[in-house]
Parts: sequence; structure tokens; C-alpha cells
Amino acid sequence: MKAQFAFGLAGLLLITSHAVQAATQPVNPDKAPIAAVDRFSDKAAHLQLRKPGNGIPGPNQPVDFDTGPFITQGFSPTSGAPVRYYNFDAQSTVPAPDYVLYREGEDKPVAGQLDIIDSLPGEKGYNDFRQVWKVWVPKTYVANTLTDATELRKAGYKFEKTDVLRNMPVVPDKSVARLRLNHESPELQRAWYHGEVAKFFAFNEANLSTSDGSVPVSPIFVAFNVNPDQPNGGPASGFKTEANALQAHNVPATLPGDPGYSPLWSVAVYDNADWSTVHDLASATKAKILATGVADVNCPIVSITP
Repeated sequence: MKAQFAFGLAGLLLITSHAVQAATQPVNPDKAPIAAVDRFSDKAAHLQLRKPGNGIPGPNQPVDFDTGPFITQGFSPTSGAPVRYYNFDAQSTVPAPDYVLYREGEDKPVAGQLDIIDSLPGEKGYNDFRQVWKVWVPKTYVANTLTDATELRKAGYKFEKTDVLRNMPVVPDKSVARLRLNHESPELQRAWYHGEVAKFFAFNEANLSTSDGSVPVSPIFVAFNVNPDQPNGGPASGFKTEANALQAHNVPATLPGDPGYSPLWSVAVYDNADWSTVHDLASATKAKILATGVADVNCPIVSITP
């Protein structure tokens, strides 16, 4: 009996040792499973909820964000020239964490290490906007040994909360959004999520930082085909656009580079009876405003006509 117990204990210790060893081995992101993502489920979507017949892609299907209803053309606030922006739906002003790993004594992130996130669209605490947390790991740390936020938080490393914000909407693999300002890369980026690789777009048209711990917002004025106070009105009716054109008379209050710019827009809806008179911010503010602060939507500006 004692021999059997000793053998069993030795076997358990061996298995445990192997488990610990396996848990501390680096993982190749190219060979890791890819996280399944659904931005349009009833748990994730607000303005872009998938319904029968509305053409919204299915769960984990690639999304072409260069097609409607995912991209809109509005007016510049000052010149009235066309501007284009993506629509990544409503987001909270409470940012989610983005864990970036640094070796002790170094001032640059660990080369090759993917950032680590802890939520996907539809999950509690998810946000396209992420606040950067620096995590200081030992000098001997090997890139991509850590791939899970829960394990990272349990590891006892030093965490440093910064005010840096990143706009990084997580999307299904093979999705596309080809437009960017300032020659940014439109390619999908990667982060670790519970040992899987989550794909996301990066938008860096402006340097963003938290405001009292929150994602800052900027106003945008919009008009719908049917006013929100009418049957089937509001977002479901679509933005009112010019005939045979993509041009809406939506006007953001700021552009990248302007003081107070944020891609998280606080939506104000004006009466579509005034739609033809709106062509810049001055005219938008003169229109009859039906509602303000109806939603905060992630709409990074990606094209500005000179």
C-alpha cells in the first residue's frame, strides 16, 4: 500500500511539474487558436443589431467595414467638405484594460509580445477603447509566455496604470477596414485573449488619453430618414443622405488635430426637416435639435477631403 501511495504521489508530482512547465512555455501566436467574435449579437450590438433580412454578417463572419452601414460620409465642421468615418456602434466611456508587458529596467515593450486583453464584444466590461496598463515582468521573461489576463493578474507583477487610450475594436478574423488617416496600417492587429489570438483594428488618427479616467467624447449632429419620435424612426431608418449618393448631412464638431477631438461621439439628433440647411457645424447648431446625448458611438475619422 505504501509503495502504491508513494508511486501515486510521485506520479502526481511529475504530472504537476509538467503542467507548471507547460504553463511557463512561450506560445507561438501564429499557431494559437483565433478567438471567435460577434459584434452584432443582442449582447454586443446597440445600433447594429443583427435581425432577419438586415444584411448584418453572421457570428464570426468577416466584416467589410467599407460597406454600409459601417461607414458614413458627413461634413467637415468648418469647411463643409466631405469626411468619412467608420461606425463601430455604441461604446461606454469606461475603458477596458490593455496590458502591455515591459521587462524590468527597460522602457520599451517586450519585443514580439502581444498585448493581453480580457474581454470580447458582448462580454462584461468590453470596450473598443482600452486604457494601457504597463506590466513589469522579470528580465528573464520570454515573449508570449503569458497569454491570459487572469493569470497575468495573479502573477504578482507590478502594474502601472497610464492615461493612454487606444481605439482597438475587436473584430472577426479576415475583416477589412481599409481607410486610415496619416498613412496608418489598415492591417488586422493581434492581442492575447485567454490563450487565443483576438484580431482588432488600430486607429491612431489622434493621440488619445483618458479624462478623469473616462473616454472623452465630442459632439456629432446627425439626421435620420425618419425622426426618432416617429414610428420606425431613428437609427433603424438610416441616416438621411443625398439622392444617389453616400453623402449624409452629419457633422462632427471636431476633426483629428483639433482640441477636444475624440472618435467617441456624443450623438445629437436634429430635425430632418432642417436637413437641407445643414452643411457645417454652424448650420447644424442652428437646426432644431430633437435630442442630445442619445448614444456615444465609436466613429474614427478616416478620410478628410481637402
